[in-house]
Amino acid sequence: MRLEILCADRIGIAQEVLNILVNYQVDLKGIEVDSVNCKMYVSFPPIEFEQFQKIMPEIRLIDGVEDVRTTAFLPSEREHNELNTLLSALPDGVISIDAKGWVRHCNDAACKDLSLSLDDVLGENINNLLKGFNFTRWLEGKEVLGQTTRVEVGGEDYIADILPITVPQKPDGDILAGAVINIKSQSRLGQQVSAFRRYGQESFATIHSNSTAMRRVVREARKMSQLDAPILITGETGTGKELLARACHYASNRSIKPFIALSCASLPDDVAESELFGYAGFEENAAPKRGVLEQADGGTVFLDEVGEMSTQLQTKLLRFLQDGTFRKVGDENEVKVNVRIIAATQKDLPAMVQEGSFREDLYYRINVLTLDIAPLRDRKADIGPLTEHFIQKYAQQNGQPAPTLAPDCLVFLEQYPWPGNVRQLENAVYRAVSLLDDKELRVEHMQLPTFTHELGYLESDFEGTLEHAVKRFEATLLRKLYPAYPSSRQLAKRLGLSHTAVANKLREYGINRKTVKV
Repeated sequence: MRLEILCADRIGIAQEVLNILVNYQVDLKGIEVDSVNCKMYVSFPPIEFEQFQKIMPEIRLIDGVEDVRTTAFLPSEREHNELNTLLSALPDGVISIDAKGWVRHCNDAACKDLSLSLDDVLGENINNLLKGFNFTRWLEGKEVLGQTTRVEVGGEDYIADILPITVPQKPDGDILAGAVINIKSQSRLGQQVSAFRRYGQESFATIHSNSTAMRRVVREARKMSQLDAPILITGETGTGKELLARACHYASNRSIKPFIALSCASLPDDVAESELFGYAGFEENAAPKRGVLEQADGGTVFLDEVGEMSTQLQTKLLRFLQDGTFRKVGDENEVKVNVRIIAATQKDLPAMVQEGSFREDLYYRINVLTLDIAPLRDRKADIGPLTEHFIQKYAQQNGQPAPTLAPDCLVFLEQYPWPGNVRQLENAVYRAVSLLDDKELRVEHMQLPTFTHELGYLESDFEGTLEHAVKRFEATLLRKLYPAYPSSRQLAKRLGLSHTAVANKLREYGINRKTVKV
């Protein structure tokens, strides 16, 4: 039984409480005083209720006692249990030793690392458990300071953080009471470094969003990352669609599960199907294979260039998005997994739906949440910070001082059209920094193709006829203007065309309130 006594700070009050317990022949187990909050705690074995009814009023009559009540535990008991719970939950080994190096406490993780039971570790000298560091000499030194050093545990290398435990003792200063040792294996240390690097490489913090357009995209992506619906990321090549998809995954509650990317443009149809869904081992000497969807169970699958997906694969993906099930190639059994789909494309999917090359029902399935990354030429505020970031990154990789960016070079970079977007900027900076023999990065170092404002930049992968190019431009322009002018009459007035002509073009390109957000 434990009592909490709220009392005044008076000499002799504790003795009077103890006298009452002695008079009733109650065996005292412990007593603690909280001088800050003016409380006293006493602990004794369970007693009869009649005896308890007599003790409580007598304690309340003591001069200075304000209140007496039972409590579940003493403050020291709570602290002891909290410490034990914390130590047992820690994944790294923790060992406590006294001033002579004898082990006083050890958590489960440390016992596992030492391959010993708790009984075998307690009372053992630390020098017999951890090799490679002289704990006795360290404890007996004139100035005992914290150490981080390599130790050997069972023939394997560990990192040990050794921290002294001191007790304040005025006026003589602190007295050394022992030390706490935190041991970490190489594999555990590697896991933590990998997690730190992964966060640094995959999080929203790595996405430079100085421009208004990019800040809006990141803000929306943070909210969408907490949802489970599919996301469609649109944008030109090199804008960082996969980087944004990874950030969405690692900001979600799926972050501890796999993120697997699959390019729909780089694989033949039959190979893409087996990669995505896997196949059964139906052929002789052919082992079954788990597809990307099965491997990423609980996580995220990123389908890059989803517009390149074949019609057959589109049909099978649609079925999966409907109920989360699919069949492996050559298998009759259904597999059910919990996977979030994030798709990306640089193609005009609504136009492809109108042409019949992309399934309309699949388009609406993957286009539940949409993120549109603006091209770099429309995000001039991002060009400077991105350039500085890439300069620092590749100068550090090459082991050389980071050059300064000439003001006229920054102006040039901000005016350049960047058809390859951020990827082209990064490659240009990498090449310039790697070959630079100067302390300043200037325009001539960038080695970018020339262009004219009149003709613009003609991409090398341009395909089709002039008529096709004009139609693509028309479709893009109408799709951008439609949210501001959501009727054929308004749009016709804005473009100086007849209502009939604009209505026909909207119908031809599949532009309406269902395919374009208004």
